Amino acid sequence: MYKRKHRKTYARISKKAIQHNLKNEQARLGANCELFAVVKADGYGHGAVEIAKVARDAGVTGFCVALLGEALELRQAGIREPILILGIVDVAYVAIIAAEKLSVTVGSLEWLKKAKLKMKNQNNSLRIHIALDTGMGRIGFRTVSELTEAENTVSDSKLFEFEGVYTHFATADESDETKFNKQLEIFNKLINKLKNKPRFIHVANSATALWHQQIPTNLVRYGIAMYGLNPSGHALISPVSLEPAMELISELIQVKEIQPGDTVSYGATYEATDCEWVGTIPIGYADGWRRSLQGQTVLVDGQRCEIIGRVCMDQCMIRLPKEYPVGTTVVLVGKSGTDQVTMEELAEHLDTINYEIICGITLRVPRIYV
Repeated sequence: MYKRKHRKTYARISKKAIQHNLKNEQARLGANCELFAVVKADGYGHGAVEIAKVARDAGVTGFCVALLGEALELRQAGIREPILILGIVDVAYVAIIAAEKLSVTVGSLEWLKKAKLKMKNQNNSLRIHIALDTGMGRIGFRTVSELTEAENTVSDSKLFEFEGVYTHFATADESDETKFNKQLEIFNKLINKLKNKPRFIHVANSATALWHQQIPTNLVRYGIAMYGLNPSGHALISPVSLEPAMELISELIQVKEIQPGDTVSYGATYEATDCEWVGTIPIGYADGWRRSLQGQTVLVDGQRCEIIGRVCMDQCMIRLPKEYPVGTTVVLVGKSGTDQVTMEELAEHLDTINYEIICGITLRVPRIYV
């Protein structure tokens, strides 16, 4: 959508970091366990197609997305490996799902029955993964009776291929395992009632794969950790090395000296108390660089520089330790000298999680792959 040649603010994505993170997880996989790369939300902001190609070359055997459109984007880019859609898709599109050989999540009997009617005149079967709500409270079957009826509906028809059953843990990234173990107990109770087990029985997202390796699963849905970020933030120490794949880079487009009493940005929320050098950076909240990042620091020449005044739509200002020339590199996320700004640091400043930061970097920011 946007080309780097028009702008020197960009996200630099390391293919080697993605490969490193996948290699570490592959070394931990159990026997007969497959690794699917989760590339929903445009590859967590890293670029779904590019990351899928890197992951495929690194040896993953399939992909997970949230939306039908995301799956079709991969197919159109030549990704022929299995793709599991984790979200609920409008039943009107089951013919497309079947024709593209995609796998789809089913979370209710109503959806399954409507899909059966829609599939009557189709030549392709619909690949089904039954979602079980064991405590997330989001999507999926909750009772044995519902699951039994769903299995019977799928098994009694050649229109469906019962490919998988899965759940999602709400607290796999927490030290207290009480709720996690309760969900696991419910999941095991439900799947033990299946008359015929499908090919895939899976429970492992990144957090489960990292901290609950002993849980039986034959498919790992590897998401945030593939991008080098800890699912728990700082709550738990990762058992493997995670290398962040995204850096956010910009430059100084104007540098000026302001005097005591001068104010900076909307609302005049920052007032200089001395003579200060101020640099302007061409990135703002329209790029996903949030307005509430006032007070956060970025790196110039390895030194921490505070964002002063409110972040604007397209620009923000920083206090410099001295005069720097226009064009000087500014590292908003990543390393400069001996220091580093991390996604976790931004998340803590914004009282959120690292997932939201990377997914929030908008398409105005070009992705450069190295």
